[in-house]
Amino acid sequence: MIVRPVRSSDLPALIDLARSTGTGLTTLPANEERLAHRVGWAEKTFRGEAGRGDADYLFVLEDDDGRVVGISAIAGAVGLREPWYNFRVGLTVSASQELKIYREIPTLFLANDLTGNSELCSLFLHADYRSGLNGRMLSKARMLFIAEFPHLFGNKIIAEMRGVSDEAGRSPFWESLGRHFFKMEFSQADYLTGVGNKAFIAELMPKFPLYTCFLSPEARNVIGQVHPDTEPALAMLKSEGFSYQGYVDIFDAGPAIECETGKIRAVRDSQALVLAIGTPGDDATPFIIHNRKREDCRITAAPARFAAGTLVVDPLTAKRLQLNAGDQVRAVPLSAARESK
Repeated sequence: MIVRPVRSSDLPALIDLARSTGTGLTTLPANEERLAHRVGWAEKTFRGEAGRGDADYLFVLEDDDGRVVGISAIAGAVGLREPWYNFRVGLTVSASQELKIYREIPTLFLANDLTGNSELCSLFLHADYRSGLNGRMLSKARMLFIAEFPHLFGNKIIAEMRGVSDEAGRSPFWESLGRHFFKMEFSQADYLTGVGNKAFIAELMPKFPLYTCFLSPEARNVIGQVHPDTEPALAMLKSEGFSYQGYVDIFDAGPAIECETGKIRAVRDSQALVLAIGTPGDDATPFIIHNRKREDCRITAAPARFAAGTLVVDPLTAKRLQLNAGDQVRAVPLSAARESK
């Protein structure tokens, strides 16, 4: 398995993946024209032909038979070309000494505070491949790419996590709030943002603070919570240093988590090493390994070990990276010490 930049020839596989995601992955809509445009723009990005505000680093996960089974991406900067909206969860305090009443009421403020940050996005893995190292490799490959090319990204990385919805795609937060302003199904609003039609958010969303006490109990309970299927991804990102700082998605109230770029574990602890080909050994640690290229980037996860300033991998791993002994790699242990294996 390798992670590499997307190519135009991957479009049919991406369409199939998009159709299997369901609601909640707004950056991968099942729209062939939109996906074709995105793939073309990603190719320009990897060639260095896009500014940071337009950069879209879209990666695919490919098995040894050449089948594309997953995607992940990094947006160079959010909100520099079109507004980037979140709710900031705040607090309003009301008190009356005479009546002996003291109330703390959470509030939601429409905000653009996360504008300019880079974003981890579009993570999706085919259900048949959600085992072994695949999920962690697909997600963390992006962090190793950031470590290799830090000048391409912002000082902070964010990730918007999928919020709570039921099997039918019904979001309790949307039903209690968004539906009143947008008069459409959650899935339709989700799709419109995915195909780039975000103007309606600014046109229809209230600009004044919203008191959460007016929401249904079900809606209040999911603010800042993730969909059950997203819990493993959230745990993994937390192990890398990401944390929730009070920003949520305006549609499903899923949390936006963030971390300073240099403090991400995989970025901070990665090393540039010389590749050696041999036998890593039975005690070898799983590493995520990058060939240090941009347009021809290839990243994989495999057992490896340090030896006299080199990283020893087996011949298949070197073949997947399209490297020879003596070439440079960037590598980091796949898992943080506190992350479950």
